Amino acid sequence: MNSNYSLALTLTDILYVVNPTQDDWSKRFQIINDLRSVVETLEILRGATVEPFGSFVSNLFTRWGDLDVSIELPNGSYISSAGKKYKQTLLLDVLKALKRKGGFHGIKYISHARVPILKCDSNKDNISCDISINNLSGQMKSKMLFWINEIDGRFRDLVLIVKEWAKAHGINDPKTGTLNSYSLSLLIIFHFQTCEPAILPPLSEIYQGNMAADLFGVRAVAEKNIEDACSLSINRIKSDKSRRVNRSSLADLFLSFLEKFCDINVRASTQGISPYNGQWEDIDTNMIWQPKTYALFIEDPFEQPMNCARAVGHRNLMKIAQVFQSSYEKLTSPNLTHPLAVLVRPEVLSIMSRSQVPSFVGGINGMNLGPQFQRNPVGSSNVRGGGGGGAHLQLPYRNTGNNNNGGLQAHRGGGVYPRGARAPGQGLQQQPFMYQNMMNPRPLMGSQSQSQSQVQRNTNQRPTTGQSSSQSQQQVHQIWRPRSEK
Repeated sequence: MNSNYSLALTLTDILYVVNPTQDDWSKRFQIINDLRSVVETLEILRGATVEPFGSFVSNLFTRWGDLDVSIELPNGSYISSAGKKYKQTLLLDVLKALKRKGGFHGIKYISHARVPILKCDSNKDNISCDISINNLSGQMKSKMLFWINEIDGRFRDLVLIVKEWAKAHGINDPKTGTLNSYSLSLLIIFHFQTCEPAILPPLSEIYQGNMAADLFGVRAVAEKNIEDACSLSINRIKSDKSRRVNRSSLADLFLSFLEKFCDINVRASTQGISPYNGQWEDIDTNMIWQPKTYALFIEDPFEQPMNCARAVGHRNLMKIAQVFQSSYEKLTSPNLTHPLAVLVRPEVLSIMSRSQVPSFVGGINGMNLGPQFQRNPVGSSNVRGGGGGGAHLQLPYRNTGNNNNGGLQAHRGGGVYPRGARAPGQGLQQQPFMYQNMMNPRPLMGSQSQSQSQVQRNTNQRPTTGQSSSQSQQQVHQIWRPRSEK
């Protein structure tokens, strides 16, 4: 079997397993509601709201992904500002309330972080949660990543694959001095910007300026200004018929991603990665990056000049480069037994071995995957929140009067639109809006999503999001329709 074809099938099967199920969505919505109940017991937080962000909102989380939530302090219609000391005091109050209320364990207060947080795990499902105060910039960054996927859906698929691969090799944990998931997502964006032809533009073409610095004043106005600018830009990019279309498969993109960063430790000694400009930039000539105090510089395109990879040290940077290089060499070697030996953790392999994964049913047993990939006994998976694998069950969540789902709504095909957000390219009037589903919306002419579906038909590949073919034909996209004024 052609090695690239084998890799393509393997990536599809990994997506089949790591994609969140309906139950995974429901568990996280329940945790958000549980945290709301805790916050409501604190007089000092009267009027505060509990709002999710991170990979849950950007729809880049796997079945075992953590949950990030922000407690937004009331300040009328204006964006609230609170000093670090005050945030630390409030988090201590939340910590005490969590212990009184119950339902969570492993509660840890991380006061020394740039953004103070509380970490805890839900008792019922063992899902890890990070709680912060007034993290509106985190919410907007999550929306940005979600909108970027509107340009090309391969972005989300590759993020899920790379996250699992990075965890399998121990390079996706900032607590141990390696890459956080946000940095991995930015590396993929950068890869898509520097492919030939490019899949994504420099992010300065989506939002010109420093988004985090533009979050001030009336919250609804600040958010709408950012969303309108992104909507206009993304609509223009998707409808640009002169754009060259990159038809690379997911397997090709993953291999070229590994190859591109094999020498990241060498280049990082003199250059930083700028997704905002879509290129490597010399640190010596970039005044806002000086002085060079980090082993690796991945600029946050939405909060410049913040370094998202500041936790990475020189020794771990060498390890990261070695993982990129060894993975690329193994996956392109004619002697590779099976791609799974390079791509997943033993726990995930165990789940795949007992799940109805199409190309592995009856075929995964007996594979020589090496001693580090001995399967766990059925039911002994150590993956957080683990359970049987399964196809991606898309969720048509609807916003309800009591806002039980935290202001989020999932839709078929993989996607959650955050609270107060809308899909770029879908114009809105300046009125309060309501959620509504629309079956089979017509894609923009010349859009990347349209060309992608054509590519998939031409190559007869299975859907990479773990959907059945019938589900793929009945995508449910969410639009925001203004609520009539009374």
